[in-house]
Amino acid sequence: MGCAMEILYQDSDILVCIKPARVLSTDEPGGLPGLVREALGDPKADVRTVHRLDRVVSGVMVLARNARAASELSRQIREDQFRKEYLAVVHGRPESPEGTLRDLLARDKARRMTFVADAPGKGVQEAALSYRVLEYADGMSLVRVRLHTGRTHQIRVQFSSRGMPLVGERKYAVLDDPCEIALWSAKIGFHYPETGEWAEFSKEPPAVFPWTEFGKIIP
Repeated sequence: MGCAMEILYQDSDILVCIKPARVLSTDEPGGLPGLVREALGDPKADVRTVHRLDRVVSGVMVLARNARAASELSRQIREDQFRKEYLAVVHGRPESPEGTLRDLLARDKARRMTFVADAPGKGVQEAALSYRVLEYADGMSLVRVRLHTGRTHQIRVQFSSRGMPLVGERKYAVLDDPCEIALWSAKIGFHYPETGEWAEFSKEPPAVFPWTEFGKIIP
C-alpha cells in the first residue's frame, strides 16, 4: 500500500506503532496488522488487534504479539483499565474549558453512522468522555480528550452534536477544511501483560494544518 509504518516499541508481547490515516485497524487486506507484518519482514508474524481507531483517524496503537497478551490487554479494555487519550481540533469553543460529555448513542448500520438518541432503547449505549481545552486559535479549539467508553465515532459525534465538529470532518458535518480529520490518538496507557507494570506511549501529531496552528501540545 506504500504506507510507511512507524514502530515506537516492540518486544515478544506487544508492538506499539502509529496507525496511518485511511488504514483499517483490523486484520484484513490492507489493515494495520498486515502493514506491521510487512514492516517486520515476516508475513506470518503473530500480530493481533486489541483496540481500534476509526479508519480516518491516526495515532498511537498497541497490538498484541501472542494470545496471552491479547487476552490480558482485552481484559483491561473491558474493565476500563486501558487509558486512551486523544487530541482533537474542533470548530468553535466549548462553553467550559473542561468537562465531561455524556450522551446516549445509537448506530445506523445501513448508513454506517452514529447518532445521539433521545432515550434508552434497543441498540442504544451510554457514551462518556472528558475533555480539556488546551488552546484557542482562529476560531478553533485544541482539546485533549479521554474516553471513558469506546463507541464508534464517539468523539466525532459528541462534539458535532454540540455544534463543534472536528476540523476536517466529512461524515458528521459539511465542511471544506483542507485537511484530514483532526483527531489523533496521542497517548495510550496500560498494565504490561507480563509484569503488570504501568506503561505509557505517546506521540505528537504531524506538523501539518491544523496542528501547526497551536503550540507544543503534548506535555
